[in-house]
Amino acid sequence: MPAKIPATVVTGFLGAGKTTLIRHMLQNAQGKRIALIINEFGDLGVDGDILKGCGDEVCSEDDIVELSNGCICCTVADDFIPTMEALLARENKPDHIVIETSGLALPQPLVRAFNWPGISTKVTVDGVVTVVDGRAVHDGQFAHNVAAVDAQRAQDENLDHDTPLSELFEDQIACADMIVVNKTDLLSTDEADALTSRLKSQSRGGVQVIKASMGALPVDVLLGQGIGAESDLEARHEIHHHHHHDDDDDEQDDHDHEHDHGHDEFESFIVTRDEVGDANAFAAQVAGVIRQHSILRLKGFVAVTGKPMRLTLQAVGPRVDTYFDQPFGATPRQTRLVVIGEAGLDHAAITAALQA
Repeated sequence: MPAKIPATVVTGFLGAGKTTLIRHMLQNAQGKRIALIINEFGDLGVDGDILKGCGDEVCSEDDIVELSNGCICCTVADDFIPTMEALLARENKPDHIVIETSGLALPQPLVRAFNWPGISTKVTVDGVVTVVDGRAVHDGQFAHNVAAVDAQRAQDENLDHDTPLSELFEDQIACADMIVVNKTDLLSTDEADALTSRLKSQSRGGVQVIKASMGALPVDVLLGQGIGAESDLEARHEIHHHHHHDDDDDEQDDHDHEHDHGHDEFESFIVTRDEVGDANAFAAQVAGVIRQHSILRLKGFVAVTGKPMRLTLQAVGPRVDTYFDQPFGATPRQTRLVVIGEAGLDHAAITAALQA
């Protein structure tokens, strides 16, 4: 059976910066063919137009599908499922699917839809990414423009108008596999660190909480989490089963200026070492180093004594997956690992720990 296509769900309030994050991802896709499903409303199609103008071959118009018939929470069977089925039936299938929900949509019903017959065998939820407006959340507002959020919510008769934004926010946090604290350039270092720590304490164990500005995250950090969220719904409980409305102005409430911040907040480096004697013991060693140094991703190939095949190692947070993939052949029998994390990693200590 062919491998399932991974799908990433990106959620977050109006103005948090979801569109900016996705556009940055598309412009730095490293050759991945990414299909994008946008839960947009109304006549403007703001997000769709912005993303179609990104000018990269990985986001051609054929790869962008706009759902404009209502909040994705309410139209799973009528709108989202047929869209997914059509996407999966294409001859030129995407390498990855990214779904941007509307500003007040809950991710839980969408994740649940991936267990739908005909889809469950072909696609899996790689991870749920919740984007938060760091400045707004620090100030206790949850959204940059609370009045705009409430105005949009009031326009939809299907909405639970009485649910506080704080509870909708808690639902988005409860479902997240990664929380992106965006707009940290508007916070001091101490404020950003305190908010990150607070959100980590409010989220499930193993959820990564990372800082960003202008939505600039390396693709290797954002995609490839390998969570399989549709099989873990019990841990992602909803406080309320509310329906929501839309997010027309995500880009307007985001930073209007266009700066290329690059990935200054992140860094990567390579660690090499000789063969390892015990693959399982080394995987446990890697997990310990990741926990100690808050490493986001670690991946590479390991030479195991007595094994002609190289061991592929991929770690997302402290979860380490390994498998033997192919003979080393002419490639030197050497362990080579790429370490990815937020800026400020202790290269020397991490290298020593991985070489120990």
